[in-house]
Amino acid sequence: MNNRNLLFALTLTCILLAFGAWTLSFFHYGAPVRQTPASQVAAPMQAGPAEVQFNPPRPQDAPEDIREAVMLGYNIINDTAQYAGQHVGNELACATCHLEGGLSKGSITLVGAAATYPRFLSSHGYSADLAQKVQDCFARNLNAAPPALDSQTMQAVLAYLHWISKDIPVYAKLPWALPAKLDSNHKPDAASGASVYADNCAACHGDAGDGSPPLWGNGAYTDGSTM
Repeated sequence: MNNRNLLFALTLTCILLAFGAWTLSFFHYGAPVRQTPASQVAAPMQAGPAEVQFNPPRPQDAPEDIREAVMLGYNIINDTAQYAGQHVGNELACATCHLEGGLSKGSITLVGAAATYPRFLSSHGYSADLAQKVQDCFARNLNAAPPALDSQTMQAVLAYLHWISKDIPVYAKLPWALPAKLDSNHKPDAASGASVYADNCAACHGDAGDGSPPLWGNGAYTDGSTM
């Protein structure tokens, strides 16, 4: 009799334990999961794009397979009359605007130019690639027939422009680029301009603008020049 009661008690205990375990499992997995609203979820930190640095490589450091073309392009920019005389019709050179082969940050620099084309030219009403822009500069600023797209002169200039734009992402914002437009609120002041010219410009351009490089006449820019 005692054995029967003991067996009954053990069986009942096992049943109760199993029921208790099932009950805990039911309430654990059946309870609703509270979700954090999306508006309260912190967005992952995203670093903004790093500012492009003005650090053009030296022309002579170009890889051996393009160094000759890069150096020729550099020389064409600096002394256009000597290295591409057939494409110069005045007394100017590319370096008249683009000082030190376009490497000078204090002038209209060419560093990064290769990363900004094709570009829409509002003065022309169409988009131009880099080679077309180079041709445009020869025609409008140097007043001569531009080099052909497949010419050695053109290919050398393009090689040079691409090399000094090395590591600059395509269409990156260039902090050193000139503003597209002048301040519309600026009020011209001829007297102030004359003073600035006498102090800073006349030493090269001459008191009347007929120095070297000249600012007017057959040796200067054409009417269609960017300047």
